[in-house]
Amino acid sequence: MLMDKAIEARGKAYAPYSKFSVGAALLLENNEIILGNNQENAAYPSGLCAERVAIFAASANHPQKKMLAMAVTCRHSEKPTLTPFASCGACRQVMLEYELVQENPIRTLFYGEDGEVWEVASTKLLL
Repeated sequence: MLMDKAIEARGKAYAPYSKFSVGAALLLENNEIILGNNQENAAYPSGLCAERVAIFAASANHPQKKMLAMAVTCRHSEKPTLTPFASCGACRQVMLEYELVQENPIRTLFYGEDGEVWEVASTKLLL
């Protein structure tokens, strides 16, 4: 279900420059799901990745709720994306910051547009 929400968010990404759409769905401890997608801008790097959009929205609107899990999916509009892509370094750092603040890992699932799903139990394992 979480990955289905991430796929939904991916479909609303604004990625006219890279043509690489990313969607994220973040599960909070109250079972609410916060969506995020990448938002590009011609003034690179003024855009923002899907993971940080979701995390910052959750923190701004639900600052007392723990973030339990996140699903992230990507798709390139001109070629198949059959392998998951892990989060960039900036997103990993933000994810780790929130893991440390809430004293709880954020389980993360990564998916392309088809194929296998990668699971990481904590951002610490990505760093």
